[in-house]
Amino acid sequence: MFPALVLGGVALLTASATASADPPDPLVGFHSQPVKWAPCEGKLAKLECATLVAPLDYAKPAGDRINLTISRKKAAAADRRRGVLFTNPGGPGGSGLGLPLFLGKSELGQVYDVIGIDPRGVGGSTALNCRAAPAIAAPESRPADSEFGKWAAEAREAEEACQKSSGGIRQFISTANTARDMDVVRAVLGEAKINYLGYSYGTYLGAVYGTLFPNRLDRSVLDSAVHPEWIWHEQFRQQAVAYRKDVETWAAWAGERNEKFGLGRSREEVLAEVEKVAAKLHATPVGEHNRSSFDGAMGVGARYRPLWSDLASIVMKLRSGEQPANAEGAKAAQVLARTGLDELRSGVFDTVTCESDWPTDLHNYYEDMRMFRDRYPYGFGIVRAAPMTCTFRSFTPPEPPVKIGRNGYPVGVVVQSEGDTQTQYASGPAMARRLGHNLITVTDEGKHGLYNGGNKCVDDKVNRYLVDGGLPGSSSECAGDPRPDVPKDGQAGAAPALSPEGMQAYLDGRGFSSRP
Repeated sequence: MFPALVLGGVALLTASATASADPPDPLVGFHSQPVKWAPCEGKLAKLECATLVAPLDYAKPAGDRINLTISRKKAAAADRRRGVLFTNPGGPGGSGLGLPLFLGKSELGQVYDVIGIDPRGVGGSTALNCRAAPAIAAPESRPADSEFGKWAAEAREAEEACQKSSGGIRQFISTANTARDMDVVRAVLGEAKINYLGYSYGTYLGAVYGTLFPNRLDRSVLDSAVHPEWIWHEQFRQQAVAYRKDVETWAAWAGERNEKFGLGRSREEVLAEVEKVAAKLHATPVGEHNRSSFDGAMGVGARYRPLWSDLASIVMKLRSGEQPANAEGAKAAQVLARTGLDELRSGVFDTVTCESDWPTDLHNYYEDMRMFRDRYPYGFGIVRAAPMTCTFRSFTPPEPPVKIGRNGYPVGVVVQSEGDTQTQYASGPAMARRLGHNLITVTDEGKHGLYNGGNKCVDDKVNRYLVDGGLPGSSSECAGDPRPDVPKDGQAGAAPALSPEGMQAYLDGRGFSSRP
């Protein structure tokens, strides 16, 4: 750890200070800088934006500076205003400027000035721009052993390309420094405390902020939390496990409806049929739809319960032997597969996730890839086991990841869905235990990012807490989106017809999860 890090705005930086006076605050100039609001550009024109400066390296605040771009939507009910709500959309590497617009019509937008921030390295802030490395490995969900070296080579090339174009800022793009930037923004806005709503990676960022600045955090909601013990390699490995669990849950449901779908009478029989279809598509793709895109479609379709009937219909049609000219099942599966590919990796991701050490022995990765290829092929599971840029990290983080804990700020809320694949369900209870927060479990649900996403129960509980201060129960539940109304075997009724348009409409309306 830095011996001279500025935590909470005050640090002992010199031995020459007298006993009768505190040393000068090295961040006072950053905290007192003026903020000049102006309309944001483009689609965010309804918001106000401003650009601030912050230290590149908080151990040397008098050194280089970076830009931080922030956005704001003022509380709609000024007479009820209770402060600022800082937000983060996750990633790592997601732009946060649009979140005040996303949340503006929620009840939170009535009483809070909602603040969005492009974290350091992202978008309108001083950006970490990495050169794109050429693709070497084919996007195969079940690659042969002979292909593993290409996956490693591609990750190595990506790391080298990023390091070559990262200038002098990459080693300072970290969760801890982003949290310190948040506290600079807080001070500039003249707020004694912030309230916080973070999604996905933003839950870890919020927990780190609360650890470093416990006296500056009031109410906080961590929606779809990362696991505090899985930072970061294990977090991604566990995504593949979650996809498999969702597929198995779907298979058990389909097995209870063999009369409607004809895929088998048990989870095991349905999974066997899925594997037969995968083998068939590997031998004979239907147009552009092959085994890899089918594996991706299985993961996404099983994750979202309202799409379960459509997923069963896709498997049925592909099993029957579709032709490219009239491939309804393949076209529907491609809708799901594209959604899965969109959720893989981007931007600052390849730097922030390197703040912790990753295994460097490629044989460990190859062993995992063999196991994941066979056991966790769905949702492009092998990607989560393969070498990534952090395997070949070419810089040394100046400090280890913050060990998070709650010491001095109020009890908060963690929201977690049982079928979430990006931040698996176990992450939510683990984060709640670590911080002593109350947990809202969304049962039988695969969405990632629940608040303001159409679940009234979640919205009501979060609103009551963030608006009125009323905590939900220490452990409470909300129901997720319902499964399709398809009768079990022995009951009259039929499964609804496959609707690619309906599937796309659902995916487009997932709330936070569907944000670009």
